[in-house]
Amino acid sequence: MTHLYPLIDNPVNPYRDNVQGKANEPITVAGLLDRAKQTLGSSYEGGKPDWTLEEIYNRLEINAPRIAIIGGSSDHPAHIMDYQTSARAAIRIWQNGGVPFYFSTPVMCDGTAQSNQGMSYSLQSRNAVAQMVVNQLEAHSYHGAFVIQGCDKQPLGVVSALAHVDRVRRSRGEAPFFATFAPAHVLEGGSIPDDVIAELEELAKKAEAEVAADVAADLRDTMAYILQCSSNTAFQGVFERACERGILTKEQHKYFEMRLAVATCDGQGGVCAFNGTGNSSRHLVAGLGLVHPAVELLTDPPTQRQINAVLDSFATMINEEKYGVSNIVAANIKNAIRIHSASGGSTNLMMHIVAGMLYGGYKFSLWDLDRIHHEYPIPDLFDYSLTEGRDIYSLAMQCCSGTSRGMETLFYELLEHGVPMDQDAPTVAARTWRERLAITRSLQAINVKENPVILSTPRRAFSGVDVLQGNFFESAVVKISGMPTSQLDQFDDKLAFVLYFENEDDANRSLLDSNLLNKIKKDKLFDHNLLLETLKYNNTAEWELLKEATYEKLFDEMAEKGILKISVVIAGQGPIAFGMPEMFTPMQHINASRIMKKLATIISDGRYSGVTYGAAIGHMTPEGYEGGGIGFLQTGDVVHLQLRGRRIDFVDRTQLFAGQVVHSFTDSLKADRQSLVVERKRRMKARQKLVAASNRMYGHTDAANGVVPLAVAEDAVLDYEKDVLLQEASAAAK
Repeated sequence: MTHLYPLIDNPVNPYRDNVQGKANEPITVAGLLDRAKQTLGSSYEGGKPDWTLEEIYNRLEINAPRIAIIGGSSDHPAHIMDYQTSARAAIRIWQNGGVPFYFSTPVMCDGTAQSNQGMSYSLQSRNAVAQMVVNQLEAHSYHGAFVIQGCDKQPLGVVSALAHVDRVRRSRGEAPFFATFAPAHVLEGGSIPDDVIAELEELAKKAEAEVAADVAADLRDTMAYILQCSSNTAFQGVFERACERGILTKEQHKYFEMRLAVATCDGQGGVCAFNGTGNSSRHLVAGLGLVHPAVELLTDPPTQRQINAVLDSFATMINEEKYGVSNIVAANIKNAIRIHSASGGSTNLMMHIVAGMLYGGYKFSLWDLDRIHHEYPIPDLFDYSLTEGRDIYSLAMQCCSGTSRGMETLFYELLEHGVPMDQDAPTVAARTWRERLAITRSLQAINVKENPVILSTPRRAFSGVDVLQGNFFESAVVKISGMPTSQLDQFDDKLAFVLYFENEDDANRSLLDSNLLNKIKKDKLFDHNLLLETLKYNNTAEWELLKEATYEKLFDEMAEKGILKISVVIAGQGPIAFGMPEMFTPMQHINASRIMKKLATIISDGRYSGVTYGAAIGHMTPEGYEGGGIGFLQTGDVVHLQLRGRRIDFVDRTQLFAGQVVHSFTDSLKADRQSLVVERKRRMKARQKLVAASNRMYGHTDAANGVVPLAVAEDAVLDYEKDVLLQEASAAAK
C-alpha cells in the first residue's frame, strides 16, 4: 500500500506560473526514474512505468511535492552505493505522488586529506556544501529532501542548509521545508592478514634485540587495533621511528604500508567504523530527530522496504510547520547535545552543532552548548573500543539483529539515569520521541548480552567534550571522553612546559624525531629551576628525592616517571590563518609513543579529528592570527592544566621561580613579546598563500560561534527555547 503525499499548501509555485521549468524538468525526472528502474533490475518493486512527460508536467502544475534526493560524490567511501539508494528513493517518491529529483554534493574525505594541504579546506567545505545546497534548493524550488548522509563535514553542512532554507521559506510565508536523512551504512573495519601479523611480530622482536623496546611495544599496541585508516596513521608513526633507528628499511616500510592499506576498507564502502566525525554525525543527526529509525544503523545499504518506511513518513509531515527542518533541529537541540556527550562524540561537532543552529536562525554559541551539556551530569554510556571489538560496525550489527535500537536505546538509558530529554520533540518518523519509546521491544541496553556498545551501567559519571577557559584565551575544548580516567589523572592539576610550534608541519617533524626529548634536554629549553618547581608541584615526594640532582638526571627521571608535562602548542592553525585543519596527525604521533603520550598534551587553535583520543585541546579562541594569547606563548613557558576545573592558565614565571604558582598573563608581558607576535603573524600571512584565496575563511565568526559567514550569524535572532513548536504532551500520550 502506498501513502499518497498531499499537495504543497503554498501560494508560490514557479512551475505553475513559469512554463520554462515545466519544459526543462520533466526529462530530468523521467531520466532519473528510468535509470532507477534499470539500476534495480529484478529487485524493482512496482507496476508498469507511468512516469510519462505529461504526468510529470501535471504533477509540477498542481504543486505535488518536489523532493530532492541529495547524495554525495562517489570519490568518498561513504557514497559508493548512493546509486542504489537513490534509485530506491526515486521510485518510492514517485509511487507516493511526489516528483523526485537528484543532485549530489562534493564530499571531502578527511582521511584522504589528512596531513596534506586538503585539510585546510575541510572546515570550509562544510559552509561550501551548505551554500551549494541552498543554491540548488532555492533555484529549483524543491519542497523537501531525502538526504543520503555521508561522512565528515558534509552531513552537518546539509543539515545547516536545510534548516536555513526552511527558515527563509517561513519568513517568506511559504510552506515549511521537510527532510529526512538516511545515513550510509557502516563500513566494516579490516583485519591485518595473518602473514603480515607474523612479519610485524618479527619486526617487534628485531626492535627488542636492537635496544628499541619502545618501538616494539608501540608496534604491538598498534597491532591490537581494528584496522582502520586512522590506525594506519598510527602504524606510519611507528614505522618512521623504526626506519630512523635502522630497524626497518624504507622499502620494508612501503611494503607494510601497502599490505595494511589494501586490507583496510570493505569494497561496498560506507562510513568508517571508528567513532569519528562520520559516526558522531550519524548519532548527532539522529539525536536531532532527522533520521528515521529504519535506516539509522545498517551494515549494508538500505533495502526498498526500509526506504519505503522512511519516505512514507512524509505523508503526515508535509505542510506541517512543526516538521520543518529548522523547528525539528531547535526542538531537539538538547537531546542531540546530550546524545553527543553520552556517546563520546567528535570534538569537531562542537562547532557544527553551533553552526546548524545559527543557520536555522537561532541565537546560539559554544556557551549555550556547554550550558546544556553541564545542566545535568551526562554519564558515559558508550563502551566503544577499537581494541576489544566494539566499534560502530558492532553496534550496527546489534541494531540489525534486533537487540539494540541505537540512539533510541541511548535516549532511553539517559532518561533512566535521570537526564531530562525532550520527549515531545517531533522527529522525521512523524512521531515524537515519546511515541517512539512507547514501543519497548529491544529498547533497553541490557538486551545486548555480548559486547554491548551502549551501556545500562555507565563507565563513569561524566562524558563528552568540555569547554575550557583561561587567562590567556577565551575558549577551548577538550574531549574528556577521549581520555581514560587514569590519563585524566595524569594531566589534571599539573604544571606543564610549553613547547611552541608555529604550525603543524613543524610539530609533526619534531614529534616524529625519536631524539626530541634528548634535544630538549641538551639545549636546556626548560629552565632547571622551573623544572624543580614543576616537579615539586606535580609530585612532592619525587621532588624530595631529586631536588639535588643534575639537570640531566632531573630531566630524565621526570620524563621516565611521567612527571614532566609538556604542552605542545601548535598555533597558526585557526580558521583565518590556515582554514582550521585537524591536529589528528600530531596527536596520533604522540599517542603512538608510549613515552610521549604520558608526557604531552597538544594545545592548538586548530581542530581535532573525531577519532582523536588523549589530552587534545583545540578550537582555542581568539586564534593566534587574530591576536589570541596562544600566539604570545613561547617554548619554556609554564601553563597550569586544570582539566576537571575546565581551565588552563598561564603561570607567572617570576613567581614560580620563588615557589609560588600564580596565574598571571599581563599586558606588560604581551607588550614585551609584541615584536615576536608581529613577526609570527607575518609568517602566518605568508603561509596563507598555500591555501587558494577563493577558499580562505575571511568574514566568518570564530570557533566559539560556529565559524559561519557573518551574515548567517547576524540573521540568527530566534530563541531556541521559546520559538519552537512541540507536540503537546497530552496529545502525544494518546
